[in-house]
Amino acid sequence: MSILRKFGLLVGALFIIALIFVVGLYVGINLPGESKLVGILNMKPMTPLPSEVDFAPFWQAWSLAQDKFVGIDKVQRQNMVYGAISGLLKSLDDPYTVFFPPEENTEFQSSIKGSFEGVGMEIGMRKNIITIIAPLKGTPAERAGILAGDKIIKIDATSTQDYSVEDAVRHIRGPRGTKVKLTILRNGEDDPRNIEIARDVINVPIINTDTSQLTRNAKNKINIPHDIFVLQLYSFSENSSLEFRNALRQMAQGGQQKLILDLRNNPGGYLESAVQIASWFLSQGQVVVQEDYGNNDKRFHRSYGNNVFNNLPMVILVNQGSASASEILAGALQDYGIAKLVGEKTFGKGSVQELLPLTDNTSIKITVAKWLTPNGRDISAGGLTPDYEVKTNEKNIEDDRDPVLEKAMELLKNANGKLL
Repeated sequence: MSILRKFGLLVGALFIIALIFVVGLYVGINLPGESKLVGILNMKPMTPLPSEVDFAPFWQAWSLAQDKFVGIDKVQRQNMVYGAISGLLKSLDDPYTVFFPPEENTEFQSSIKGSFEGVGMEIGMRKNIITIIAPLKGTPAERAGILAGDKIIKIDATSTQDYSVEDAVRHIRGPRGTKVKLTILRNGEDDPRNIEIARDVINVPIINTDTSQLTRNAKNKINIPHDIFVLQLYSFSENSSLEFRNALRQMAQGGQQKLILDLRNNPGGYLESAVQIASWFLSQGQVVVQEDYGNNDKRFHRSYGNNVFNNLPMVILVNQGSASASEILAGALQDYGIAKLVGEKTFGKGSVQELLPLTDNTSIKITVAKWLTPNGRDISAGGLTPDYEVKTNEKNIEDDRDPVLEKAMELLKNANGKLL
């Protein structure tokens, strides 16, 4: 066979393959119910797709579902699109990167605007299990006996095995006065517990400096030495830095020269509040936290330099419920030797999420960076390890004892400057 003939056959074969592809694409685009999906998938991506990306298996799966699924006439094709997007994000193996279809998007938008009705606790994902970061102060969850670290294995009668954090939030929240039953597994216990909680309007206090409230029983009031100021910070809200400043003024007016900052069960909040509070203890320009976006892209949040407490003996109390902005503040002051951490290892919620609109009524919450302490410790990699590990058990709680606070007072008892 001549070279020219071989070349002609090759060109002809390529033409037939191209024709089959064009016809197949035309048929695919005109299949009923697929035009919207084709439009989405054929949009020019914001960043170039890797050369190895092949959409053919997706289209084959779509066609098989369209042709073979027994109940396809009852399925909304748009929900299939939403399912595909959810699956895409789930493949990233990050519990905080999720897709919000219309109903969930509306609920999430409302939840970040102010007070809400629910049980009052922060939850996250640990080892693919829905885990309670912290019950919030003065809420139904705290009153029901929920503890940081409890694992939620059922909500009402439904297993949480395949739940995302947002799925769990959606099922736990509800109108005031209604009840939800949580089946939880507590650290150190073999058998699960059932805890029923009545939902209420959740308004979380920010700060407490009243030492009479450190125990549940007024008769067991903890005796705080006159030179130690105890400040409990429950959340990092927009007003936290202002209330923190007022508390520091109260400390100065009272003549106390030593500080215990209690961040236990503080699930975090606004990054800016953590930076502003850290600025009372750091010089201007010192790094409070690094945001690592990957590919050598790091952004630094620095102290404003209020730094009015030089050589202040200080202890920070932490536990599994200390997360996010709590870990930023505690990590910075630990790195610079400003304070010692006492308690349990923190939760390890050290990632940055951004909420991005996808369509007019859907959105994606996506992890865009991770937080590093000034010395470069990755908060997400297991949390912060305290300088002095002290655990609180249920017997301590029943006896109104606080061994973590007791250890902090012991460390500060004879301190005349920074604890080394």
